Amino acid sequence: MDLEEFKTKVLPAKQKLYRMALFLLQNKEEAEDALQDVFLKLWTNKHKLHAYASIEAFAMTVTKNLCLDRLKSRKNKHLVDVTDLEMGNGEITPYQRSEQTDQVRHVQELLKKLPEQQRMVLHLRDVEGYSYEEIEQVTGLPVNALRVNLSRARKSVREGLLKMEKHAH
Repeated sequence: MDLEEFKTKVLPAKQKLYRMALFLLQNKEEAEDALQDVFLKLWTNKHKLHAYASIEAFAMTVTKNLCLDRLKSRKNKHLVDVTDLEMGNGEITPYQRSEQTDQVRHVQELLKKLPEQQRMVLHLRDVEGYSYEEIEQVTGLPVNALRVNLSRARKSVREGLLKMEKHAH
């Protein structure tokens, strides 16, 4: 694989890989560093990439594994900076913005409480839009296990949000 082929087959996945790294690491700088490491690893092994049915799915697997290694090697986890999240076009009241920020924080807390596998499957399916077959390649889990994990993750988040709404009223 030459540079041009690498640019057309690997680089288009950059944003998805970054979102996965950010999702797992919860830190922008660390996610950017991880992405650099991923691309370095992929470039170093460019001669082997033709063996994979989906280079993007393989790149996601490399990203996931690298991020999980980073998480294991550090003691404390960082929180997402909620102020960086887009909250609309500025046409909402400060009260609405505060309420949305609280909801985002609550969802993030609910996601953190999910088992790692459920959290990852939910992210790959609902945020990144991957097919079950692609998620199977990334995680190594059979499709039926993916469906169960996704269902449980969604149910857990939904129940947590319903509890929050009941307590607010």
